[in-house]
Amino acid sequence: MDTSTANAGMSASSSVNVAPVTLSRNASQPLAQQLAQRFAARIQQRLLLPGARLPSVRDCARHHGVSPYTVVAAYDQLLAQGLLEARKKRGFFVRETRTPPRAPLAIEPAPAPLPPPVDASALIRGMFQADARRSPGLGTLPAEWLDLGLLQSTLRRLAANADDALLSGYGEPLGDERLRRALSRRLLDIAIQAAPDQIMSTVGATHGLDLITRAFLEPGDAVLVDDPGWAIEYARLSQAGMRLLPVPRGAQGPDIGVMRRLIEEHRPRMYVTVSVLHNPTGATLDLAHAHQVLQLAHEHDLLIVEDDTYALFAPNHAPRLAALDQLRRTIYVSGFSKMLSPAWRVGFVAASADRMARLTELKLLASLTTSPLMDRAVALCLEQGLLRKHAERIASRLATARQRCVRLAEDAGCRFAATPAGLFGWVDVGVDTERLAPAMMDQGWLIAPGILFSPTRTPGTLMRINFATSQDPKFWHALERAREALRR
Repeated sequence: MDTSTANAGMSASSSVNVAPVTLSRNASQPLAQQLAQRFAARIQQRLLLPGARLPSVRDCARHHGVSPYTVVAAYDQLLAQGLLEARKKRGFFVRETRTPPRAPLAIEPAPAPLPPPVDASALIRGMFQADARRSPGLGTLPAEWLDLGLLQSTLRRLAANADDALLSGYGEPLGDERLRRALSRRLLDIAIQAAPDQIMSTVGATHGLDLITRAFLEPGDAVLVDDPGWAIEYARLSQAGMRLLPVPRGAQGPDIGVMRRLIEEHRPRMYVTVSVLHNPTGATLDLAHAHQVLQLAHEHDLLIVEDDTYALFAPNHAPRLAALDQLRRTIYVSGFSKMLSPAWRVGFVAASADRMARLTELKLLASLTTSPLMDRAVALCLEQGLLRKHAERIASRLATARQRCVRLAEDAGCRFAATPAGLFGWVDVGVDTERLAPAMMDQGWLIAPGILFSPTRTPGTLMRINFATSQDPKFWHALERAREALRR
């Protein structure tokens, strides 16, 4: 999801600076002030997120080759600037800058309160604006993997043949009709039957997820979410006033026992999940779990929102809840920015006719329509087979990258917590990745620690890698050095 709530540039010119950090004993500024400025810059750039834990005084001193007194003085400066807070017996943390919304009182017993979600805009800036060459945890394909010639030729063809209505009008509330017809045919490839009037275009998949939340939930409602899962989805739901109920996500799907207990205790209205090539693990739901999830939904009147953002990276035969259910208790969401380009913010929602009526009304009130030009551009890519051919090329290239990354990771003493598949790998590095992240940043590498994907913000030894951007042996060597330093 993107959550995907994710728009971000990919060019090196707009990238966040994560150059390796060195302190100079010959500089006019004291070492403590230099160190404080380094951390302050990272906090201001949102490379260190609100709630992130800084290295311990001893670890920081050893890493930078300074005395513990110097580190204490640097942290004191950051405390005085209001950038940090000290927690007794726990250490120093980046100060939270936002207060989570207060949920209305609920009739049923509320689950144990979760910590505030990871700040969504911080994650976007820190994860998507970084230089892809130095970002093994990147959330998208690197720019050099995109087919810019395909995008340019499609736009030229569209400009040459567009009629006056396409260039001058708002477009249709549901979205461009040619796109919806093409999407209806595309959905048949993955066994989902949806007529064009059951499909609505959106400004990316996250726009669709947001419309669904606003149409079918009220503040205070409980929502089941995958754990681990996409941090921006957690933040988006929490900021809308929902109560998150984390369901452990394994290699085959959600933990059905935990899911049943949460449903019986808290009566959630919705389950938001990524069935295929789950982010961050890369796992895909199996048929047995899919049937059990749908049975629970039927028994407890639960609406399932299936986020299939990575559909174009996956085989058509992969089990989808919406295909098994045919949109009776499911709403299907997907998009094209992950495969085509983050600049092409075109997504879509497929739902039953009655739910689509509610979603269309809300879309009109929120944004009138989506861009008819961008809708038509994606329609051309679908109609002429250009998108399919591009996806096949990416799949082949990604398979090669994945094999290379697996070999590098295993040589570095890491293991995969789920079978490597799709764009992302879920890697166990053997040390706390929240502590590893600043050490890697000091060497110029921006990683995605597991805490970003935990709804309870629980640290651990896992991190997400992007197979397309984790092929540099220098990264894995740097990780080995940083890991060994943390173990000493």
